[in-house]
Amino acid sequence: MFSRRTVLLASLCAVAVRATRASAAVGKMTLAIHQNTSAGAGYRKSLEGWARAGIRNVELTARLLDDFLKTDSLAAARRVVTDLGLTPVSCASEVSGLWEPNLGHAAALEALKLRCEMFRTFGLARIYAPVTATATFTQDDYKTGVDNMRKVGDVAKQFDMTAMAEFTRASTFIATLGSMLRMIHEAAHPNMRALFDCYHFWSGQSKFEDLDLVKPGDIAHVHFQDVPDMPRELLGQATRVIPGEGVTPLVKILRKLADKGYAGPLSVELFLPRFQQGDPYEVAREIRQKSEAVMRQARVI
Repeated sequence: MFSRRTVLLASLCAVAVRATRASAAVGKMTLAIHQNTSAGAGYRKSLEGWARAGIRNVELTARLLDDFLKTDSLAAARRVVTDLGLTPVSCASEVSGLWEPNLGHAAALEALKLRCEMFRTFGLARIYAPVTATATFTQDDYKTGVDNMRKVGDVAKQFDMTAMAEFTRASTFIATLGSMLRMIHEAAHPNMRALFDCYHFWSGQSKFEDLDLVKPGDIAHVHFQDVPDMPRELLGQATRVIPGEGVTPLVKILRKLADKGYAGPLSVELFLPRFQQGDPYEVAREIRQKSEAVMRQARVI
């Protein structure tokens, strides 16, 4: 016979184990690679090389898919993904003018519909566009920006997808995480979320404290890269490096994102010629080795 005290202790231990397991599952993230990273290899060869290197999650781009479709079909493009055992986790729409006030916004929404229709056939649920506007804006323009986000969310909802806006350091409209979150919160659309890019966050005007503004569910996808130790004024798209090679406090950022409930892909997006023109297999091997080391240190893998 067990004493009442022993039974109670055993029950408490069981509860503690379950809680520990549940806690360990929170904030777990998966490695992915963005097709921009191996753009020179094209749609098929980039995916084939990555699959050989053990990559399983991929981010597709409309540009490479369009090139593939010049000589082949959409069904064939989907077979490339499925035959390689890959999981598309997000896609770049390559549609501009979705977020800021502009005369071409209606046309941009129509272009987004075509992209949603195309990528939904892959089973994709997330599609994004960066904020690249460089015009001069007023405070009232941000009200229009919020309305535009709602319209984009309505388009995504038609295809059971989530649309994401990516703040970019060089934009004159939405260049920081803080501005992005304020607009996402005001838009309050269930199909409209933010895309968090580590390069744009750390190299731009965002503050680490901006992460305190994140609410669970705000961030639907993350781009994962590092920046070298050089003046921020000299940083550009082509200065991005593999996670772990630079000075970005990635472990601290990943831990904060995990605390905020993010548990999705970390998609490595690089632009240096040595990556874009390199052998996709070798590039993916290096990315996987260095990125997963950072992820382990952050306890998100």
